[in-house]
Formats: sequence, C-alpha cells, structure tokens
Amino acid sequence: MVDEPVLQALSEMGATATMGLASVLTAFNDNASVTYLASTVPNLQEQIKYAIVAGAVTGGGLTVIANAPNPAGQAILGKYFKGGINAIKLFLWAFIPTTIMFFIFL
Repeated sequence: MVDEPVLQALSEMGATATMGLASVLTAFNDNASVTYLASTVPNLQEQIKYAIVAGAVTGGGLTVIANAPNPAGQAILGKYFKGGINAIKLFLWAFIPTTIMFFIFL
C-alpha cells in the first residue's frame, strides 16, 4: 500500500505531530476517510492510532466542505446572515475551540 510508508514515517515523528496532521487533513477530508486510512496500516502503534482519531475529531469543525450537512445548513441559514456565510470567518471562529480541544486530547 502506498500510504503505509507515509503513516509509518509519521509515527516516528511522534503522536503530537501525527495528531496535528490529522487535524489538518480532516479539514479537507471527511473524518471517516482519515481514520479509515490509518486503520489499514499494519503494525501502527496504539498511541499513533489514538492521535489520528483524536486529530480527526478535533479538526472536524474546521471546514464546511468535509462534512456533507454543512453546505446544506449554509444554504438554509445563509439568508439570515448579513452578507452570507463566509468560509474564512467560519474557519477562524472554529480555530479557537479546535485549538482548545487539541490541547485537551494531548
């Protein structure tokens, strides 16, 4: 599998770096795809598996794109917001609680 060397190299960087990368990846991909990818790698350390799941959960609120209900919610609620819903502003407001959760999961 092509992704095995990448994830195994990540495990050498440590759990914190792995969790950070998982948080970033889940902002662009669905949480399930990030965690499933990690589950397919054999002999991955338990702490790295935990870091990937914790990172995926932590970063889940960073994007509108990665979660299907988010665009639907934007379409329904957008008319109630002056100027519409701005993805950058959503990211910035989600970044604060994401950072807090990151440190809680560490």
